[in-house]
Amino acid sequence: MPSNERNFARRIDLTSLQLFVAVCELGSIARAAQREFIAASAVSKRLSELEAAVETPLLQRHSRGVRLTPAGESLLHHARTVLFGLERMQGELAEYTEGVRGHVRVHANISAIVQFLPEDLGAFAQQHSQIKIDLQEHLSPDVLQAVQEGTTDLGICNLGPQGSGTLQSRPYRSDRLVLVMPAGHALSARDAINFEETLDWDIVGLHAGSSISLAMRVAAAQAGRTLRQRIQVTGLDAMCRMIDNGLGVGLLPDRAFALMRGVGHLTAVPLRDAWAQRELRLVARDFAALPPTARLLAEHLATPAPTRTA
Repeated sequence: MPSNERNFARRIDLTSLQLFVAVCELGSIARAAQREFIAASAVSKRLSELEAAVETPLLQRHSRGVRLTPAGESLLHHARTVLFGLERMQGELAEYTEGVRGHVRVHANISAIVQFLPEDLGAFAQQHSQIKIDLQEHLSPDVLQAVQEGTTDLGICNLGPQGSGTLQSRPYRSDRLVLVMPAGHALSARDAINFEETLDWDIVGLHAGSSISLAMRVAAAQAGRTLRQRIQVTGLDAMCRMIDNGLGVGLLPDRAFALMRGVGHLTAVPLRDAWAQRELRLVARDFAALPPTARLLAEHLATPAPTRTA
């Protein structure tokens, strides 16, 4: 770390950050002082020292309280991130007194979480009860970014045409997209279908940044057609309910649809398009450099499911 960065870190006091966040949340030095059980003059002094440390005004004082400057808005975001990280660190360290012997951070897309990870992580937890797994759901591009930035140990996602960049990846599982529609729909009797044939219908889709939505937009553009994706939801169950109520058709991974079949009276037809066959991959900055617990989980997840033991 450069010396100027070290000096900056030494000038920032955690207590001052906590008080700064309290003042921002309450909009008043007096109210923050009351909540934090400290004199208002002491809070004001801390804030002045914090502004001196960052060499820019953070708050505008006025008769009714305080207002953040643009620099203050930025610091508030980073301060909350730092304090949240400290709380998480405290929680994880406290768990070691209860027998936990390691943590693995995993970010995965919704397809992996719905279709495969419950069984895979359940089997791992049975074998390694002293390892805690922190799992978060994110869009595939955000999974890759989290791995790149080091905020997660492992990622599981669809790489898409951009690939993994400088990251390492390994095969995890594969799925195939199917067109989901209400039972009795005009397309429901087909054995298989090309995606271009579905573009006459409204599409119920996931978030615009999801790998499925991105693939649909690319396919529609290549066909010279407009994607009529008028409804977007964040969960597969909500997507199925929308389709069941006649609001359109949608694409789902085949195993996810099998798990969702209790949601409404729906049927599915496989897509013929080559891009409908997808591969989920494990992603890490460097598998060999992973902490032992994360490397153990990566090896478990990379093992073909039929040969895995619980």
